[in-house]
Amino acid sequence: MMTSVDTDLIRVLADPLRLRIVTLLAEETLCTTHLVAETGARQTNLSNHLRVLREAGVVETEPCGRFTYYKLRADVIASLAGQFAELAESARAAAGNKRSCP
Repeated sequence: MMTSVDTDLIRVLADPLRLRIVTLLAEETLCTTHLVAETGARQTNLSNHLRVLREAGVVETEPCGRFTYYKLRADVIASLAGQFAELAESARAAAGNKRSCP
């Protein structure tokens, strides 16, 4: 039975731009230039968000000449999804449990 969900990772993914980046990277590996074009974010802002995602282990980098490509780490997302699936299963199992008021 699960006791907690990775709240640090949820905080990282809660930012709308970071979630958009993760969604884009789920489709393909992209460089910063592609991500700027897709999101409309300024390059410095985007780079800061990519740094947060990289430090959280959500994305990994792949240097290619003078560009850096970013790739989503599917195992990290799958792990978080598994934690939520366990939470949902606990809720289903406890659906009939009700603590009485004193």
